[in-house]
Amino acid sequence: MSATEQVKFNLCNKVHLLATGFGSGLAPVSPGTFGTIAAIPFYLMFVYSPNWVFWLFTVFTCLVGPYICGKAADDIGVHDHKAIVWDEFAGFFITMCLVPFSWWNVLAGFVLFRFFDIIKPWPISWLDRKVHGGLGIMADDILAGVISAFVLLWLQPWIPQ
Repeated sequence: MSATEQVKFNLCNKVHLLATGFGSGLAPVSPGTFGTIAAIPFYLMFVYSPNWVFWLFTVFTCLVGPYICGKAADDIGVHDHKAIVWDEFAGFFITMCLVPFSWWNVLAGFVLFRFFDIIKPWPISWLDRKVHGGLGIMADDILAGVISAFVLLWLQPWIPQ
């Protein structure tokens, strides 16, 4: 990502700040990976909360995501710009919804989510190509998060707690 692309985002603008994952998406390489890493501290804030609180936060993240991602994309004139990583936050939160906290689960969830988000097997790839706008930016990551969550749940007998 060139410096001119980064300048298009105004981190004083709350929508841009959220869309770029508090600036993590402006990383010069692997912005999606950096965005997912930036989501981890937010997940950790909910570790000792009742599950329903984290679920509610995750649903809220997904519901406001299409607006945040779509508005930021419209503002800079680039659909699904790599620096827009709010969708990575939502996908990672979904990934972690079905399992108890452990650092091994965080690591496995991170790896699984990034794998499915990068590889984009069908039907994730279909959503990525066919759904547009803010919802399109979010949809493939939401589905990658759902698939990752179920794979992570299936792997629980083999992941140390």
